Amino acid sequence: MGSPLSGSRSPVGRSRRVPMPCVVPVVDYEPPVLRTAPERVHLLRPRTLGSASRPAPPPTASASLRVAGGFADAALRRVLEVIDRRRSPAHLRPLLTAGLVESLLPAVARHEGNGAARLCRLRVQPVGADGSAAEVAATYTRDDRIHAIACRVEQELTPTGLRWQVVALHIG
Repeated sequence: MGSPLSGSRSPVGRSRRVPMPCVVPVVDYEPPVLRTAPERVHLLRPRTLGSASRPAPPPTASASLRVAGGFADAALRRVLEVIDRRRSPAHLRPLLTAGLVESLLPAVARHEGNGAARLCRLRVQPVGADGSAAEVAATYTRDDRIHAIACRVEQELTPTGLRWQVVALHIG
């Protein structure tokens, strides 16, 4: 007598390889660059009769606002140099009001020295009609990050005359 499985067609008895599907990488394909001029898009606009209006010229800053912007640029650069320990805090005393230099010292102490700060963009907004104060917002970069810094500058009467000073400072 034979085995009950001897005549059966069991897959266990035979070792049969089944081909497994494989992943074939697709060849990168970029369509050829077309060397034609882009097609103009004509928008439907209502026609105006009469003379063509010209855009208004950009507003020009007053002389005091330009001076305030120049002062703020120099002052904020010095503040960043002090934080980076490239300049002594004593250099800020003529530019900042009393107390602001001392409030900046903790930022200098906790700065880890990872890259120098670079002032990038400065915006000056006048405060009041007399032009004796301005609010300044700026951005600066350190390594690959962008940070913000803002201050308020005012004209102050000193024993040597009228001069600009930073009266408020916020570093972000």
